[in-house]
Amino acid sequence: MKSMLKALAWPTVCGVLAALLISHYLPQTAHTDSNTVEVRQVNPWTALQSAPTSYAQAVEQAAPAVVNLYTTKLVTASQRNLTPLQELFDNNPSQQKRLESSLGSGVIMSAQGHILTNNHVIAGAEQIVVALRDGRETVARLIGSDPETDLAVLQVELDNLPSMTLGQSDQIRIGDVALAIGNPFSVGQTVTMGIISATGRHQLGLNTYEDFIQTDAAINPGNSGGALVDAYGNLIGINTAIFSKSGGSQGIGFAIPTKLALSVMESIIENGRVIRGWLGIEVQPLTPELAESFGLEQATGVVVAGIYRGSPAAQAGIQPGDVLLKIAGKTVTDEQKAMNQIARSQPGDVLELTLQRHGQALQVPITIGVRPQIKRG
Repeated sequence: MKSMLKALAWPTVCGVLAALLISHYLPQTAHTDSNTVEVRQVNPWTALQSAPTSYAQAVEQAAPAVVNLYTTKLVTASQRNLTPLQELFDNNPSQQKRLESSLGSGVIMSAQGHILTNNHVIAGAEQIVVALRDGRETVARLIGSDPETDLAVLQVELDNLPSMTLGQSDQIRIGDVALAIGNPFSVGQTVTMGIISATGRHQLGLNTYEDFIQTDAAINPGNSGGALVDAYGNLIGINTAIFSKSGGSQGIGFAIPTKLALSVMESIIENGRVIRGWLGIEVQPLTPELAESFGLEQATGVVVAGIYRGSPAAQAGIQPGDVLLKIAGKTVTDEQKAMNQIARSQPGDVLELTLQRHGQALQVPITIGVRPQIKRG
């Protein structure tokens, strides 16, 4: 009997130990009750260690390349205090000119002193003063501007200039941390934090060409032209506008992606302006009702609403009422993306457009022209 107990003792001990190990490391296998709710828990200490506690390093990398801009422009004002009725009948009021100042921000993009900012920050300016974070100040020279994207390029001549490190604006994700750096209300350089709320925002009526990053990082007057950077201090956008009923930040700000801003800057430096492709058409959305009236199964494409006289579209025989379905084989999804695709084409390139006219599909080759330059204030 004793020998039998000895023989069973070791397997019994091993079995108990195995059961204890299984229940400790694999608790889900120890419960077979179908009513048991299993949840996955994360070690709170591990989660705390993985979350960043400071963005100081990102700010230290990016902030020196963000500058404050102070502009002055001459405005005309009447010397005399006249009533509205007197001003109506006064054809030759004596005039005086006064200086009006405004503020904004900019981003140093190269060691050669090229600065990106918004066109509306420097439009009409008589003088643009650039103030660096290290205390240096100088007068900037305007290289060129692009009102259709609300961007402008300045240049300063200083030694040992810091410059911004570029991020991948086309790889950002909704929920990524974003830091806005600028000079709001002229209080001095300020950093605010938020997340990327949306990408590819357009049809906002702010610019002709829109592809905005939306963020809830606080952007206020004076932040225009400043930097939107990621959690590592890399530039992902140029802060441009806010949606606000009060004039202050309400958590909806817009920035021009770095990819678009860089292409505009390079074109301005090389050509003095941005050269875009142009067909000379005006388009409108293709609604389900219009699609049905045109005999289309899906509301995919845009309707040609107008043709500019003498434009490439007019020379190619495109007519109002045509439905533009594809550009160079790419399906047209909305009017903004269609116009952007045309604008990115090089003048002289030949694109094939797929149209529908009176229920028939047409393939129309068209030579891209140069978009006329539009001047805005």
